[in-house]
Amino acid sequence: MNQNNIKNIVIVGGGTSGWMTAAMLIKLFKSQLNITLIESDAIGTIGVGEATIPPLQIFNSVLGISESDFIKATQATYKLGIEFENWYQQGDAYMHAFGNIGRDLGFTAFHHYWLSSRANNVKTNGSETNSPHAKYPEINRSQVEGSQYNPNDFWQYSLNYQAAKHNKFQPIQTISQAQMSGITHAYHFDANLYANLLHQYSDQRGVTRVEGTIASTELTIDGNIETVTLQNGQSIRGDLFIDCSGFSAILIGQALGVDYENWQHWLPCDSAYAVPCESVSPIIPYTKAIAHDTGWQWRIPLQHRTGNGIVYSSQFMTDEQAKQLLLTNLDGKSLAEPRKINFQTGRRTKQWHKNCVAIGLSSGFLEPLESTSLHLVQSAIIRLTKLFPQNGITLQHIDEFNRQSQTEFEQIRDFIILHYHLNAKQSADGEHGLWQQCRDMDIPESLQRRIDLFKSTATVFRHQDELFTEAAWVQVMLGQGITPTDFHPLTQAVRQIDLNDYLANIRKVIASTVDQMSSHEDYIAAL
Repeated sequence: MNQNNIKNIVIVGGGTSGWMTAAMLIKLFKSQLNITLIESDAIGTIGVGEATIPPLQIFNSVLGISESDFIKATQATYKLGIEFENWYQQGDAYMHAFGNIGRDLGFTAFHHYWLSSRANNVKTNGSETNSPHAKYPEINRSQVEGSQYNPNDFWQYSLNYQAAKHNKFQPIQTISQAQMSGITHAYHFDANLYANLLHQYSDQRGVTRVEGTIASTELTIDGNIETVTLQNGQSIRGDLFIDCSGFSAILIGQALGVDYENWQHWLPCDSAYAVPCESVSPIIPYTKAIAHDTGWQWRIPLQHRTGNGIVYSSQFMTDEQAKQLLLTNLDGKSLAEPRKINFQTGRRTKQWHKNCVAIGLSSGFLEPLESTSLHLVQSAIIRLTKLFPQNGITLQHIDEFNRQSQTEFEQIRDFIILHYHLNAKQSADGEHGLWQQCRDMDIPESLQRRIDLFKSTATVFRHQDELFTEAAWVQVMLGQGITPTDFHPLTQAVRQIDLNDYLANIRKVIASTVDQMSSHEDYIAAL
């Protein structure tokens, strides 16, 4: 291992991942480190990560970037969740709304009380059966919104969902006499503008930017990276190298030969097209993920445009078919030619090897269904700062970083597979189509355990430091068609009449809170 003091940091690659890394390191370590970032204006960035999840607020806060400055600099809008259209079957829609659903009653999570109320109302109306697996009727998604048997009434208890569908946004603390806890939000933003903002931030604090592309990498006798040499002949020496070079993985893959673990047998999509279009009004405060016969489409509303893309499997759709499907499903005039992106879902078997740490697409790729790409960058940066090897790199640093990275990637992988696997869709190509393949495939045992537990007990157990909340898992499980056959027995301690009053009060408070909120567009305009 490298026992030298770590003083000189070399980041290969700019874009969002490179400049996020540079900004956080220079913010936290200041003059303790010499940070050099190598990038080339001739190399474009992927730039599809325009939708985020709530933890990005923390990242910006640590840097000292205010929300209003961030919104203005990146043409950002607010994001309260992700709406999934046609994912369970054609005509369906549900939302993974951020934040809490309802209010917990003591030890037991809210959704158990919702299930209990639903079951008791069914019994009251004479629909009880003797089958142990028919405690509740199967979800009938053709029933009208608001029916007591419609699972969509679960989202009546989500402040984020109700605000999103009414195109509202406003922090709770600015609403007089609000009786709800805070609304939970993330952002839609222009990734290139964010990279520019962080570039300026880093430059002002002493990060050195070098223009150029890597021609070769020189290793020491024990396999560490010693220098990188640019096309113009300049050599740059470092103690720790950070690979932010995207899919090309110049250091971690090409120079050090770290293997890539392919997950396409679980996540078969391997291609995407991305294209911006004119924005339309009103600008909605949520992302849309719309399932098609052989893939899915994202729609991300910014202030100045809408980001669009289609993710698909080349096994079931040609590039031209995908491009035309995307262009015919835009909600505004196209502003550019669609840009093709090829990818392979999976991860590096080691994201820290020798004196090189991979951050961003060089470390692995999970399609943007749950907007996790930039979060994986953020979490890798924070992990590196916590394990920073100032007095020399040890196996303990490397092993712990890789263990945490593997766990995080696998947990997010399982959450994304959940959307594909639990479907009742009919593919255009019949039984051999994408959705049938995903429905029939073997899934990771870790995910199967979660599904089985929720089906039988409505319980979600999360690991420590896991990204997705219990409410997130519950929403996707319900949205993708699972109806649990039981719920927690502690719910029976509450009389049904009291529970009905409790639920009605939550609905009333949410409705009152949403009524007082500003419109999404008006709130942004007032910043």
